[in-house]
Amino acid sequence: MRIGELAARTGVSVRSLRYYEDQQLLGSERSPGGQRHYAEYAVDRVRMIQQLYAAGLSSKTILGILPCVVTGEVTPELLGRLTAERDRIDRQISDLAATRDRLDTIISASTCVHEAGGHCAPEGGARPLAAEGACR
Repeated sequence: MRIGELAARTGVSVRSLRYYEDQQLLGSERSPGGQRHYAEYAVDRVRMIQQLYAAGLSSKTILGILPCVVTGEVTPELLGRLTAERDRIDRQISDLAATRDRLDTIISASTCVHEAGGHCAPEGGARPLAAEGACR
């Protein structure tokens, strides 16, 4: 498939696909006219690259991971890096869950009614939530 089709199927810009090639994360064959052509597996590879980028992995780390995705073999060094990345992602998930829980608490506590000073209070004028840093 050509680069435009890969971009459409994955929701990734043509520019990003070219960047992935520059970083050696993705390969293509060139036609005699110089057009890029990708194998069908490129769709899954681009989606995986996107997931790894979204999780905060660098292109260098992703480049190190890709061979073991194909072969299933992981060196002890790579296993250590993968474990560290997984642990970092777990911490990030915990932090995000704590933030979500805090927002849920604020949302369920009341509907904010803005007062003149920019603070919020539950309807009825009870204890201001701004003391906890909410609703500014």
